[in-house]
Amino acid sequence: MDQDKLRALLMELQSGGRSVEDVLGALKHLPYADLGYARVDHHRSLRQGLPEVVLGLGKTPEQIAGIARRLVEAEQNVLITRLSPEQGAAVRELLPALQLHPIAGVATYEHAPIPQRTDVPVALVTAGTSDLPVAEEAAETLRMAGVPHVRVFDVGVAGIHRLFGSLEVLTAAPAVIVVAGMEGALPSVVGGLVACPVIAVPTSIGYGAAFAGVTALCGMLTGCAAGVTVVNIDNGFGAAMAVLRLLAKPVGAPSP
Repeated sequence: MDQDKLRALLMELQSGGRSVEDVLGALKHLPYADLGYARVDHHRSLRQGLPEVVLGLGKTPEQIAGIARRLVEAEQNVLITRLSPEQGAAVRELLPALQLHPIAGVATYEHAPIPQRTDVPVALVTAGTSDLPVAEEAAETLRMAGVPHVRVFDVGVAGIHRLFGSLEVLTAAPAVIVVAGMEGALPSVVGGLVACPVIAVPTSIGYGAAFAGVTALCGMLTGCAAGVTVVNIDNGFGAAMAVLRLLAKPVGAPSP
């Protein structure tokens, strides 16, 4: 249940097109469905504009499919993150309607075409090709929210001249997500070049002293470009959600 569906339902009630009992039946699963092992939040779209997102990490395929199936039954779009290839294959066996996105490690289901925003694209920047899975997780999250985005990949500080070929794209963007491992220097560089919000994502890519992303995380937290926001290691989803909150219209505002 999202704002548009609830508004349409209430308008039908007001016009006499639906009875009170019909509307009560349509709303009976709000605000959540208790599956025993999970409480599926059907109210999330009303509060935040995006349905509950399912974290695959630590869940069995049966649990993931059960949560996703309940969202599908509630006519919600579905986004599942942090799926291993084995999990993805097993979950799709249980719920064939899901679409797998192997590079991003996510699965999706679209109940209806996603309304596309007409904004200038958000820029997705990576330091290296090895950072693509995290960036693609962010890209799929933005796509499921209808937010346009453009990829600027493999422009890290080892060849910083590559970045300047896309400077016009970066300076026009309403927000930039910068994904980098190793020493994590790229967000500070980008942060010094653009005026829009910059969301930095450290990745676990790097040799021993990179400490599975801790070095990049600390580098981004102590970067010299003012106002750069840093999310957790490998958290492309969290970076995309930060951008969605920055771009969000107030909850309850009418649709354009």
